[in-house]
Amino acid sequence: MMMKNKVLILFFSALLSSTSYASNVNDFCVADLKGPDSLSGYPCLPPTTLTDDNFVFNLQPANTSQFPTIKAGISTAFVNEFPALNGLDISVAHVAFEKDGFFPMHSHPDATELIILVEGEITAGFVTGMNSIAYLKTLKPGDLMVIPPGHLHFVANSGNEKATGFATFSSSNPTIHSFNNIFANNIPSDILAQATFLDVAQVKNLKARFGGSN
Repeated sequence: MMMKNKVLILFFSALLSSTSYASNVNDFCVADLKGPDSLSGYPCLPPTTLTDDNFVFNLQPANTSQFPTIKAGISTAFVNEFPALNGLDISVAHVAFEKDGFFPMHSHPDATELIILVEGEITAGFVTGMNSIAYLKTLKPGDLMVIPPGHLHFVANSGNEKATGFATFSSSNPTIHSFNNIFANNIPSDILAQATFLDVAQVKNLKARFGGSN
């Protein structure tokens, strides 16, 4: 009898656990973008105000004229564009590269990135922080590459034609720390040259390219 009771307790515990998990899976919180953004995301719109359209988003193709300096473009479905992603730890972007286009070194400290190539050829890679090991691969259509969170990485069109694909992230609003930020600021060029192992002329050239000053 005692054994039977233990089995019943375990069964109902498992059932409650399963029900709780299902409930968590089905929970959602469509963002109220008028509210404050916090570490846990935006506040929720009242469920009674939602319609089917709140859960659908039309992701436009990326336009490479967006960033002519790097011959690349990105079209995002992050929480600010697609509020239904709020709190779900997922987002997606469409990316496009002209021949010789690239995204320079950058990182996403709060998100894993999964690159999915659709057309063309790209070379992507990341560098580990502990021992500076580089993982580098040329991707063909259908190839996927994962970039662990916080790792410096890049993507470059290594083919002879336009390349397009998708990048998915384990965050609804991934943070981007970009190489461009090093030069898109007003830190004096002589100080920045000292900090980056570049000469002042190179720093000034990069500042002009990325919108920096001084």
